[in-house]
Amino acid sequence: MSYDVFLAAHGWADATHEPLAGDASARRYIRLYSGQKRAILMIDPQDDTARFTHISNHLRGLGLSAPEIYAQDAGLMLLEDFGNAQFAQVAQSEPNMEIPLYQAATDVVCHLETCGVPAILPRAAPDTLAQMVEPAFTHYLPLLQSTGMDAKNDILARLADLLAAHIPNETVLVLRDYHAENMIWMPERNHLQRVGLLDFQDALVGPPIYDLVSLLQDARRDVTSACHKATLRHYLDRSGRSEDAVIPAFHLLGLQRNLRILGIFARLASERGKPGYLGLIPRVWGHIQTSLATPVARDIAPLINGLFPEPTPDRLGQGALT
Repeated sequence: MSYDVFLAAHGWADATHEPLAGDASARRYIRLYSGQKRAILMIDPQDDTARFTHISNHLRGLGLSAPEIYAQDAGLMLLEDFGNAQFAQVAQSEPNMEIPLYQAATDVVCHLETCGVPAILPRAAPDTLAQMVEPAFTHYLPLLQSTGMDAKNDILARLADLLAAHIPNETVLVLRDYHAENMIWMPERNHLQRVGLLDFQDALVGPPIYDLVSLLQDARRDVTSACHKATLRHYLDRSGRSEDAVIPAFHLLGLQRNLRILGIFARLASERGKPGYLGLIPRVWGHIQTSLATPVARDIAPLINGLFPEPTPDRLGQGALT
């Protein structure tokens, strides 16, 4: 069904359309205006609509703000519009709001750690998490014209062992893309519902602390050191976890997540014609170096630093041209 037919079937034929910025996927978003009504049209060529619906219903059932689904068809969804107050934009325009925003987002993370997980979602054990780093080898290294795949198995095995030794044993719902561009601030709502959640199609069942890493080691914006420190302290207070347990897990999950992001961003630049992602890679590399400098990464750091080249402007520029 074309989206024009879809909109007409659900009373939005005469709506005004405002295209919105998309995410790293092939999905497109259009804001619709019809009189006093507003909605978001999501066009999803890969048709993750059933998955989105499943997770959205679960989140709303937990008392969180996920978009209400007004209508859907294959590859098309009509969603509740949370507005424009994206966390990243609010924090930029009102710097004094950065810490309150991040603490509110952390309250959601802590809430999810106390709740059950939805059925059907994939589960990410330590070995699965390690294997998810594969794009760093298959896309980041070739982008920077580097080789050395013989070290891959050793790095992945050591990472899996470290994760198994240090991440908490329990599993929670992990939203994965939990960062300041995927949350909308809605202060008119109460407590946890002030955080509007977006882009959770890739959620899985995995370790606690993962979404805290996503929040604080953001690939798209620099979180101030004051906010990082205050948010981490807030998480420790609210979760009841000890700093000695959280910090090693935080940096190992950060290492896993950011190595994977190196590869994903390289793939988006080289295969999908999105060179803007190259500009984010140095920040991601910085997060990797921060995590490698911690005691828990002592044994794996020489392997990673010995294989993966630093993403200097010259190297990234050369990679973008090949």
